[in-house]
Formats: sequence, C-alpha cells, structure tokens
Amino acid sequence: MKRIQKVLPLAEAMAEITSGSRVMVGSFGLCGYPDMLVDALAESNVTGLTVISNDLGNPNQGLGRLLTNGKIKGLIGTYYNWNTDVAENYNAGRIFVKVLPQGTFSEAIRAAGAGIPAFYAAAGAGTMLEEGEETRVINGRTYIYRESISADFALIKAYKADKLGNLIYYKTGRNFNPLMAMAAKCVIVQVQEIVAAGELDPEQIITPHLFVDILVKEDSAHD
Repeated sequence: MKRIQKVLPLAEAMAEITSGSRVMVGSFGLCGYPDMLVDALAESNVTGLTVISNDLGNPNQGLGRLLTNGKIKGLIGTYYNWNTDVAENYNAGRIFVKVLPQGTFSEAIRAAGAGIPAFYAAAGAGTMLEEGEETRVINGRTYIYRESISADFALIKAYKADKLGNLIYYKTGRNFNPLMAMAAKCVIVQVQEIVAAGELDPEQIITPHLFVDILVKEDSAHD
C-alpha cells in the first residue's frame, strides 16, 4: 500500500533501505543523478547491495563511493569505463558485474514495470555479451533471451513534484528515472521543488504518483 504522507526527511527516507537489497539509481553520468540520496546511502551501514545503474561514476565519486565504501556485491549496467575500481574489484572476485547494451538495459527495466518477465533482443548477438546466454534464431536473425530487471528500491531524481508524488523531469535529467520508478517496489525521489496537489499541469506529468513512495526535498538534508 502506497503512503499517504510521502514527503519525508532524508534520514527517515533512507532508513527504508536494508542490506542485501537490489537498488536502481537513475542518471546518465551526473545528469538526473540523485546525489543527496546516494551520498546518504554511501554513509549508511547498509551493505551487500546489487546496484542497477547506467554507470558507476568515478572512483570514490558519485556512485563510485558505494564501491569505495564496500556497499556493493554486484552491478548491473552498461558503462563502467569511467570507474577503474569496477574492473579491479571484479577481477579480484569481490563483486559480480553484468554488462548489457544500453538499449537492452532500458528495455529490461521498462519490461519489468510493464509486467513482462522476459524478451528477446538482437543487440549483443555474436559478441562476448552472448556468451553463456540463451539464444534463438527468428526469421534468420539471432536474438538473446533477456529477463526483465526489477529492484527492491529505486533512487531517482525529479525536477518538480506535487505532494501526491506526481513527477516532472527537467530535459535530459529524465533519462532512466521514469523507467526505474515503474520497476521497483519502493521509489524514493530527490526533488528540487514540491508544490500542492493540483498545481502541476497534467500534460507535463511523466511519472504518476501511484509509482512514487517517498519524496525528499533537496534542502531537507539536515532536517
């Protein structure tokens, strides 16, 4: 059941996340990145996380702090070249890493939100990404079987919300955030501005309030 009171202080919101959880984090690099939520997670006592994100920032910066601080047991994403700590920890056997083509990654999250358990995708067929995966030839073309990706929590960022939890994003800050809001059991949103219910233009709302559990206003870090 979704919360009636959705606006919470940062500490109370992040206390929801438990060790061993699967956590999606919206962003493309630093665009649409919920920095306040990630910093709080990096400083918490939570460990054993599987982090689902496009990338993992830089070593000991942004999402990279989660790896530096020993919070991560596994990664699912698309691009880790910015963070050399990922390769180091993977090669040492400290974490597992699953790399997907970016379009497949997006579709796997969208599919989870739509209730679709799996699909076939051509991206990656005939490459190293096909190794160990189930394949099928359809109309003469090879496709890879991909399961949808869901999570226990999604940490996302929005530009504006109303108190019900309806969300508006700012341009490219939208990126993976709306998809992740649909694919997680509990969605925690870092938002710049919160207005009264009814003040948002319905035509601009991207994520309806039914997908949102908790709102944290950016200036509430020390509330």
